[in-house]
Amino acid sequence: MGDLKLFPPPLPLHRRPIGYLTQEPGLFPHLTVSQNIRFGIAGNHGAGEDQERWIATLRERLRLAPLWDAPALWDAPAGRISGGQARRVSLARMMARKPPLVLLDEPFAGLDRQLVRELIDDLLLWQKTLGFSMIAVDHQAEVLQRLCPQGAAVLEAGQVVQHGTWDELHRAPATPLLRSLLAPL
Repeated sequence: MGDLKLFPPPLPLHRRPIGYLTQEPGLFPHLTVSQNIRFGIAGNHGAGEDQERWIATLRERLRLAPLWDAPALWDAPAGRISGGQARRVSLARMMARKPPLVLLDEPFAGLDRQLVRELIDDLLLWQKTLGFSMIAVDHQAEVLQRLCPQGAAVLEAGQVVQHGTWDELHRAPATPLLRSLLAPL
């Protein structure tokens, strides 16, 4: 292994080239929406024209601009925005850094179906545009099928119990839990 050092990690969390989105937005309530989105990019990626255009793209696509929401949303403290707005802000913050790897840990839990569809569409568009790799964990098979159309690895109690294409998983689920998760709604 030579010089490979796995712990402690060589970079602080906010400087690692990984995007991480969980079911909790994890915003800084005392910072504005704009400040939350820009957190972690100042000094790391610069605030040049390309970065500003990218932030403007995120702002418009995720409906964080005054045109879409309350006029003061962009400058509002994150502690005063709705849950759906907070989830969009956390997605924008993650994507602002253009990470090469995106980790999703049930990022759409508790959101309405329409917002989930929109956010998945946004992620897939950016994945195609930016070319990042994505690892997604979710209990909703329909979410995973959209995010990872090639297939999945299924974990139960920390063990891989099955992996394959979605057709293979649907055709012969390895466990009763998997069968129930794959059952049509």
